[in-house]
Amino acid sequence: MSGADVLGLLADLAGPLALLRPEPSTWGLFGHTVRGTVVVLVQLLAWPVLLYVLAINSSYLVLIGLAGADMGRYLRRARIRGVEDASASPLTQSVSVVMPAFDEEASVVGSVSAMLALRHPRHEVVVVDDGSTDATFALLREAFDLVEVPRRLPADVPVRGAVRSVHVPRGGRSPLVVVRKDNGGRADAVNAGINAARHELVCITDADSVLDPDALLTVSRPFADDPLRVVATGGAVRAVNGSELVGGRVVGVRMPSGWTARFQVVEYLRAFCVGRAGWSRLQSLVLISGAFGMYRRDVLVEVGGLDATCIGEDFELTLRLHRYMREAGRDHRVVFVPEPASWTEVPATAAVLARQRRRWQRGLAETLWRHRRMVGNPRYGRIGLLALPYYVLFELVAPVVELVGVVLTPLAVGLGVVPWEAALLLMALCYGYAVVVTVAALLVEELSFHRSQRWRDLGRGLAAAVLENFGHRQLTALWRVQGLWSLLRGQRQVWGAMDRQGLAAAGAPSQVRLPDTAQLAGPVRRRAGSEVLR
Repeated sequence: MSGADVLGLLADLAGPLALLRPEPSTWGLFGHTVRGTVVVLVQLLAWPVLLYVLAINSSYLVLIGLAGADMGRYLRRARIRGVEDASASPLTQSVSVVMPAFDEEASVVGSVSAMLALRHPRHEVVVVDDGSTDATFALLREAFDLVEVPRRLPADVPVRGAVRSVHVPRGGRSPLVVVRKDNGGRADAVNAGINAARHELVCITDADSVLDPDALLTVSRPFADDPLRVVATGGAVRAVNGSELVGGRVVGVRMPSGWTARFQVVEYLRAFCVGRAGWSRLQSLVLISGAFGMYRRDVLVEVGGLDATCIGEDFELTLRLHRYMREAGRDHRVVFVPEPASWTEVPATAAVLARQRRRWQRGLAETLWRHRRMVGNPRYGRIGLLALPYYVLFELVAPVVELVGVVLTPLAVGLGVVPWEAALLLMALCYGYAVVVTVAALLVEELSFHRSQRWRDLGRGLAAAVLENFGHRQLTALWRVQGLWSLLRGQRQVWGAMDRQGLAAAGAPSQVRLPDTAQLAGPVRRRAGSEVLR
């Protein structure tokens, strides 16, 4: 949410508040005290908040410019990147795709089949059944004719849930490995998959994600270009809601029908097109999405895999990689690849979205606190001096500043402290700035990759870029503050339920149940999404 959100709400409330404002002579002592307090707060906060709004939107524009330059360079090189040669070359680095799965019976067979069909000369798919309580494993066993093998997994990274058995297709007909283990959560399942992985690169994705056909070849390319320094790469994540899927592939990109999902489409574009590409250009990328990331297996083992005790385990892993390499004095790179994409279903209702954003903000705060010694520390280079201070200032603190503005500004106008004409002028300035940022991100994405196949979808994206400033961003800020407050109060994270509608094999809605982690006797489920936007 930007300053446009604060002043957009102000415009809606200023008129009614002004009409309700009594004459100063009728206020009494209480009224004068309230007005005096608001005056002092406005005087103290008006300019800092305005400068904050201008700074955060200006930083987005800078990142958009960097992202545009990076995408232009990427597209120029795409003509000679040799995907066809890489797909047939025995020298192409091998990849293990790790897919944690919990109660994914509705789509697991289709997802695994699609992963096996990705273009790559040497890749395996490692599915980790994290103690599913439904027919996930039974369906896999029947579809791929699985048989148990006496394979003992190495303990390269720690795993909390005991491994029960390892299964492969009869006769080795496909490069598939299915690991069954006791429930321990997504991060623990990924760690078991790292232990089972036999190839030099490990791609971590979700069991309900859909990858573009050339995803492995493209995202692994930076490792071949710079094998000594590149330790991790991240791909773009897009919202699949409303799009057309055939055979586990996105064949038609469409804008969702609901506005909640549409707002998230432009958020994801802004986050990956602006945030990830821009930070990668600055060699300061600190976040790789848990839905689509690739790592050198040896480095994953060195740092101990994912932290199963952290909510934002993907963010924490990337920061720990940077920290480990810097402290060891090893030159390294973490790279974002803007194409191809991993397609994931985003929440379609405000209730589910609220739980997701609370988790994201809480995970952000936990991770920054764990690695607080890196913030502002020149020992960690651009990560410590640029990227992490940005995340603290414009990601961690932002929702608090925004909500203060949402509450204080209408009061200032209603009590006559700020003229409504001045408020409208500031609203136009900040609102226009925020829209320009989002539209610029949409244009960079469209000019680079031409994903929109219909003009109406592009028009809906532009409409979402405008309308998200009226209500959606304010609610998002509120949910993020609630996530921070729950962390400060020491509350356990409650996952709730996630209704999935777009990735079921037959197109019918499917429900994935996510647990209340306060119920310690119950299994620990996979959470829907963990990446921090922007």
